[in-house]
Amino acid sequence: MSNAYDVIVVGGGHNGLVAAGYLAKQGLRTVVLERRAIVGGAAVSEHPFGPDYTVTSLSYVVSLLPPSLVRDLELDRHGYHVYPQGPYFSPRRDGRYLQLPSDVRRRHEEIAKFSSKDADAIEVWDAKLDAIGRVLGPMLADIPPKVGSRKPADLARQALLLRRLKEVDARKAVDITRLMTASIADLVEDQFESDAMKGVLAVSGVIGTWAGPRSAGTAYVMLHHHMGDTDGQTGAWGFPRGGMGGVTQALASAARSFGAEIRTETEVAQITTSGGAATGVVLENGEVLTASTVITTAHPQISFLRLVDRRDLPADFVEEIETWKSRSGTVKVNFAVDRLPEFASKPGFDPEVHGGTIVLAESLDDIETAFQEAAAGRAATLPFADICIPSVFDDSLAPAGQHVVSMFTQWVPHTWNLEPQQAELEAYADRLVARMDQVAPGFASSVLHRQVIGPYAMEHEYGLIGGNIFHGELTVGQMFHARPAAGFADLRTPIRGLYQAGSATHGGGGVTGVPGRNVVKQVLGDLKRADLRRRLTRKG
Repeated sequence: MSNAYDVIVVGGGHNGLVAAGYLAKQGLRTVVLERRAIVGGAAVSEHPFGPDYTVTSLSYVVSLLPPSLVRDLELDRHGYHVYPQGPYFSPRRDGRYLQLPSDVRRRHEEIAKFSSKDADAIEVWDAKLDAIGRVLGPMLADIPPKVGSRKPADLARQALLLRRLKEVDARKAVDITRLMTASIADLVEDQFESDAMKGVLAVSGVIGTWAGPRSAGTAYVMLHHHMGDTDGQTGAWGFPRGGMGGVTQALASAARSFGAEIRTETEVAQITTSGGAATGVVLENGEVLTASTVITTAHPQISFLRLVDRRDLPADFVEEIETWKSRSGTVKVNFAVDRLPEFASKPGFDPEVHGGTIVLAESLDDIETAFQEAAAGRAATLPFADICIPSVFDDSLAPAGQHVVSMFTQWVPHTWNLEPQQAELEAYADRLVARMDQVAPGFASSVLHRQVIGPYAMEHEYGLIGGNIFHGELTVGQMFHARPAAGFADLRTPIRGLYQAGSATHGGGGVTGVPGRNVVKQVLGDLKRADLRRRLTRKG
């Protein structure tokens, strides 16, 4: 019975590996099936420029992976290590720069160069975000209740939600409501006056999102990024050793150490069912694997519109998955360079600059214009970029004296997921390099290699439908109990024994591992209840 398992996990991204690690640790015979030759999904390190360079292809920083998960799976023992990321640094074409160091006094001085009002406002801004984050942050780790259900178990989970909200007073309730529904522009324009501050803060509201800073709901996207936790510091981000693939390789090593089997270059063609229950999978090569529990971590439109026979699913569920919004328009550009960029506004090496987040965004209006151009069907004339240079910390990523530079940029038309559009992407990347060269003269001539990954490659190579890094837009209508369908935010599906744990489920959107951990709670609970029913039936 070598093809018979207790649990089959479809997809070897970080959530699938987390689930496999926990399940194998419980003694369940578990196999992970990954279509690509390497595990990791969007959190993967690859070698597009040859073996001397290690590039984090898509996702590029870690924050939302819970420290408790790191401890549970003993990831430190498997090479997991995170270098704390430095502060925001935003160079400007007029020769100035904005830097946001963590030291309160220094940050006040830096912001005051642009506006004394903004320098005073940032403390109030941070305090308000921290207060809301303390309420909503723990809810990211919860399994959402079935809001509207009257079943006792669902009512108990709804009661837990109410307990989470017990410290929310009238003022905070309004603040949360506004933050969940407002645009990031509404928030920053109410608090700040300088283009420099508004531009930098607006970026975190639109990263990975098919929405401009003036679009409703982008304020929450900013909060989602703010609620990260590295070593207990809310909002902290870091570079994992070995790139983001270092995270998933550690997860894979941990899962194997507990007894999980991981099979790469193993594409699933079908998730099989019988009598409304999961029975296993059929691989592309025709091989059949059986299990009474199957967990899919693929994008929901892959899981439920391709791998599962739609006739086995309720019509309203299929309709919700068909209309699931997964647009993006993001472009990831990776570089190998022969030297660090030197910024005209701050010459020389500065670990806080080169080891931080470098933001090319001079105003909120520039960012909005970039989105509106893409919405009208044209790639942005002046793309903004979120830039990091992880080789500043990790010298294993590039040869001595050289570096890898990651630029997460926006926007191109979201419909570019339908065709490669490679020539247009290269022209877009040329404009991005030119923009960088304006603030860091000589950057263009330092480039040794360049990789441009657009929505088409993100979808067809990495399984990110629409090129959306979150497996679905982070809008209010696609969050919490609505993620990804009414009545199924608890990680179960309409098919008994089939579970979902990808980034399109609650707790996803970022490298969190929360869906992978939470689905194990559901699986183990359901198996325990099924075993109890069998024993009671035998006694009867």
